[in-house]
Amino acid sequence: MNYAIIGCGLIGKKRVTGMPAGAKLVVTCDTNLARAEELVKLAKAGRSCADFNDAVADPQVEVVFVATLNSTLQPIALAAVKQGKHVLVEKPAGISVAELDELEAAAKKTGALVRVGYNHRYHPACLKALEIFRSGALGSMMFVRGRYGQGGRLGYEKEWRADPKLSGGGELIDQGVHLIDLAGIFLGEFTTVEGHATTYFWKMSVDDNAFLSLRNAAGNTAWLHVSCSEWKNLFSLEIYGRDAKLHWEGLGGSYGIERLTYYQMLPQMGPPETTIYEFPRGDESWKIEMAEFFEDIKLKRCPVPGLKEAKAALAVVEKIYQK
Repeated sequence: MNYAIIGCGLIGKKRVTGMPAGAKLVVTCDTNLARAEELVKLAKAGRSCADFNDAVADPQVEVVFVATLNSTLQPIALAAVKQGKHVLVEKPAGISVAELDELEAAAKKTGALVRVGYNHRYHPACLKALEIFRSGALGSMMFVRGRYGQGGRLGYEKEWRADPKLSGGGELIDQGVHLIDLAGIFLGEFTTVEGHATTYFWKMSVDDNAFLSLRNAAGNTAWLHVSCSEWKNLFSLEIYGRDAKLHWEGLGGSYGIERLTYYQMLPQMGPPETTIYEFPRGDESWKIEMAEFFEDIKLKRCPVPGLKEAKAALAVVEKIYQK
């Protein structure tokens, strides 16, 4: 499968180094041409360019990976699907539901498949949690509680994430969409959206903290907090059923060792049976996600997560920002 990478920063590098066997790099593209050339050297294949239109129009390219800042994700993905190219576009895939509606309509016309890069779904702790959840061991669902935070860095308020024209918002659209997406796996569609986004610390016009209370039609709740004033990086997702609980902590690296704790309620209640799964070798989420996309293309199946799931997460973000 011949592919192009558009956006040759850290995520672009992860995509190239984690590409499935048999995939061939044809074009790297970045407005910083030196970064594009660096990826060509890393992959020992392809050519570089600075214009994404050049990359998506290349007749050799079958698949396009888009890893740019938020405001350019949808325009580049749209140009690719109009050329009939299959696309893996990083989350949130756009800065509004309307943008994703336009992308979806264009993809339907050409038959292009679009996968959205919610790679957290492919972390080892998440895969194990889903295995347990789908076995029915949790019993009927009650609620989900999630926290995701990082501490920023000097000059953070001057980066593109602090410019709403480039980012579409702050911490909610950046890390918050991951929590919304994950909570939706376990609770389904959210019909009630409450909460607020605010700026407590950073001198910028976008949010640095957001607090959400989301409920599905049955009343099950996802209580979520995202922050870029966490100081010590944190990831925590707790999934509560009537018979058991799962707690996913850490993402590796600065977020701490990734682990999943499985608490099984006993008939007499009291202290639960506890099993801890640790994943010290890190995750291969990027690699697994890309292999899944190539399988989508081979089988001509609709990618999940795709535009449907991305629109669901962005719909929540829009409702909070409207408030």
